[in-house]
Amino acid sequence: MKNHPLISIIFPAKNEGENVKNTLDSLFSVDTNYSFEVIIINDGSSDDCCDFLNTYNHANQVKLIETDGIGAASARNLGAAKASGEFLIFCDAHLQFEDLWIDHIVEPLLTGKSDAVTPAIASFGNSDFIGYGMTLKSNLRIKWNSKQNGLFETAVLPGGCFIISKKVFEDVGGFETGFKTWGHEDVELSIKLWLFGFRCHALPNVKIIHLFRKAHPYEVSYDEVYYNLLRMAYSHFNTHRIQKCKKLMLHVKANPIESQVLLDGVKKQRRSYFQKRKYDDDWYFAKFNIDF
Repeated sequence: MKNHPLISIIFPAKNEGENVKNTLDSLFSVDTNYSFEVIIINDGSSDDCCDFLNTYNHANQVKLIETDGIGAASARNLGAAKASGEFLIFCDAHLQFEDLWIDHIVEPLLTGKSDAVTPAIASFGNSDFIGYGMTLKSNLRIKWNSKQNGLFETAVLPGGCFIISKKVFEDVGGFETGFKTWGHEDVELSIKLWLFGFRCHALPNVKIIHLFRKAHPYEVSYDEVYYNLLRMAYSHFNTHRIQKCKKLMLHVKANPIESQVLLDGVKKQRRSYFQKRKYDDDWYFAKFNIDF
């Protein structure tokens, strides 16, 4: 472990029940040659899902941060701000790990082959499903990639599990700070990384298992998801694509949400992003053959 960089593993958790404990039990039971710290952001849970940490065997390796419900993107940013590691692994709090998964996913970053890497993500209780990073469909919904041989580029990093250097994460400003409860945070970060000149990859020979749920254990409204969609569009897309995003807002009136996004200062962010980026949104959608 000497000379190996410290890894910070960041878990946002909200009303996760037994999942947080099960995920940590798995994490601490697998082999790795790396030192790591665990940061849990208990984001306004109402179900005592993190209480077990008071008597947990590995409590000395776990930092618990309590918030009153700041949302997925902000919770991850807070975890990153408190992290001591040179590399950050963002994880959902409902995962199962395999031996040496940390060692394998950090390797492409250490050797300069990538700037952010996601492992293969399988599903609890469904051995047929396994995804290898994500891309986007013509309605901007996510679609899992099929397997390719070796490390390969991915349009979108799933927020459920990926590694990034703290330096790169800070360089792009982390997850979007203006987002509401949930929605589009991993897509926005991935687009931002690519546009700013960084590379995102999937590593198919490392697998973690993820609990896919039919519903959130907390409330998510259409208004908030669409707010995040429009904020992402105004931050990164040309005017034609912003209009296309407004047409995707089927369940709500787009104009009041658009007014709020503009009121919240997104145009200033748009200007600074457009100055900083190396590529534009046309390049991104063409690169990954996304028809949007």
